[in-house]
Amino acid sequence: MARINDNYLKLKAGYLFPEIGRRIKNFTEANPEAKVIRLGIGDVTRPLAPAVIEAFHRGIDDLTKVESFMGYGPEQGYDWLIDTIIEHSFAPRGVQLKRSEVFVSDGSKCDCGNILDIFDLGNKVAIGDPVYPVYNDTNVMVGRTGEADDKGHYEGIVYIPCTEENNFTPPIPQEKVDLIYLCFPNNPTGAVAGKEQLQQWVDYALAHEAVILFDAAYEAFITDPAIPHSIYEIPGAEKCAIEFRSFSKTAGFTGVRCAFTVVPEGLTGKTADGKEVALNGLWNRRQATKFNGVSYPVQRAAQAVYSPEGWRQNQEIIAYYLENARLIREGLQAAGVTCFGGTNAPYIWLKTPNGLSSWDFFDRLLNECHVVGTPGSGFGPAGEGYFRLSAFGQRENVEEAVARIRKNLA
Repeated sequence: MARINDNYLKLKAGYLFPEIGRRIKNFTEANPEAKVIRLGIGDVTRPLAPAVIEAFHRGIDDLTKVESFMGYGPEQGYDWLIDTIIEHSFAPRGVQLKRSEVFVSDGSKCDCGNILDIFDLGNKVAIGDPVYPVYNDTNVMVGRTGEADDKGHYEGIVYIPCTEENNFTPPIPQEKVDLIYLCFPNNPTGAVAGKEQLQQWVDYALAHEAVILFDAAYEAFITDPAIPHSIYEIPGAEKCAIEFRSFSKTAGFTGVRCAFTVVPEGLTGKTADGKEVALNGLWNRRQATKFNGVSYPVQRAAQAVYSPEGWRQNQEIIAYYLENARLIREGLQAAGVTCFGGTNAPYIWLKTPNGLSSWDFFDRLLNECHVVGTPGSGFGPAGEGYFRLSAFGQRENVEEAVARIRKNLA
């Protein structure tokens, strides 16, 4: 009989979002008349921008003619999309990238997990708590950790508590680590990091020969000009950081699937015998072996995000979601709920009222308000007593959800 990967059995519970789906399914089957408003999983609800749709159609039309048909594309992405990304997303912020340093993919979630392929299991990993579950769980799956303790922390991972006292931003660890996951704007807390704070992380990584895995999937929601959009705005980051970007929330591509990862050519790691090796070449080898690239029409659609019309249209969509975030945050604050985030980020991180546990508050909102959110404990032990609401809803649903919650809490 084939032997399984026993590391999967270390994961004590089902992945957070399927468990939410299971509870919703049970509730809706028992209450088919209930109108459930979903502000839990961070899936977008606004249609793709018209300019993006037009480019998508043109890309599909290209596949109908012999002279413009496209088969396999480059695993790293088409040059014209990479050049557009560099020109519009990085150069205006003073970040100079080479075409060979940008790798187009089908999702930053995938890349955050797949990046572990190029790193040895002996590396010590640091992640925040609470944290996007993919960082933690993929390290468990590849065999980097021991078993989980009673709190849910896994042996072999350094957990950095992100609490109200430190503004939900992870402090520099007191010990040496090799891989550091940072996510700003943060999922789930909505916290952001300024240049000074990021410089401290870059300085730490350079001093300890560590690599920062910087998840910037929500950078498009930053409106404060003092907040960096890219880790590469920080001097020295090109020597110690890999950055993950996504079109999912930037342009509504959650179902279309397109993202990219930046691996600078000057970023190196060491072999067992101490030889320095460029991580860019390893990631390129990994992608060329295990990935066949993003489809041609999707990449044409992604390129259109940066066109003048596409950019304007997408900024309007982002502003729509940020207004949703404001309505949620201010509406719940008026009801006496302590809220964080929701500014420069699409997530509101709130304290559960009356000392309720995260899952008890989830069940209360679902059963009494018919509103779905995400329990904070699903993001790690330090998330217990907190709850995440997403701004990615239709305006009328957001307003109704806030009204229901306020009425219930009153």
